[in-house]
Amino acid sequence: MSKVYLFDWGDTLMIDFPDQDGKMYLWPHVEAVEGAEETLKHLSQSSAIYIATSAQDSTELEVQQAFQRVGLNPYISGYFCKANLGLEKQDPQFYRAIINSIGQLASDVTMVGDSLEKDIYPAKAAGLNTVFFHKQNTDLPEATLRIECLRELIK
Repeated sequence: MSKVYLFDWGDTLMIDFPDQDGKMYLWPHVEAVEGAEETLKHLSQSSAIYIATSAQDSTELEVQQAFQRVGLNPYISGYFCKANLGLEKQDPQFYRAIINSIGQLASDVTMVGDSLEKDIYPAKAAGLNTVFFHKQNTDLPEATLRIECLRELIK
C-alpha cells in the first residue's frame, strides 16, 4: 500500500457534469463518484490523500470547497492545482513539485486518475505509481493498474 495517494478531481472523485460551466464549487448540484467516500475513508486510515487537479480556473480553496459540499474533505490532506503550483498537470514537473512539497519519494506515491495524458503518463514519467480509473480496456504503460470502480483500491 502506498504512503500517499494523489487523486484526480473531475470524473475520478467528483462527477464532472458536462452541462455545467464555471467553477465546480458554485455549481447548483455536485456529486461524488460512486464509492469515493468509502474508498477515501478506508485509504486515509493508513495513507495520506491529496488532490492533483488540472482545473484551470479554480484556486486551492475553491477546490476544497467543492469537496466540502460532498463530504469528502475530511479525508484529504491537501490540494494541488495549477493555481498553487504554477505548472500544467500534463508536465511531469507538476508531479515532481507535489512530491517535493509533501516530502515523499516518488516510489511511495500513487496517482489515481481517468486521463492517460494528464494523470498516468506524466505521473509515470515522474516516477510515481499509477492507477488508471476507466471502464474501457486500454493499452497502459507498464505496471499501471486499471480499475473500473474506486472500491477496487481497498480490496
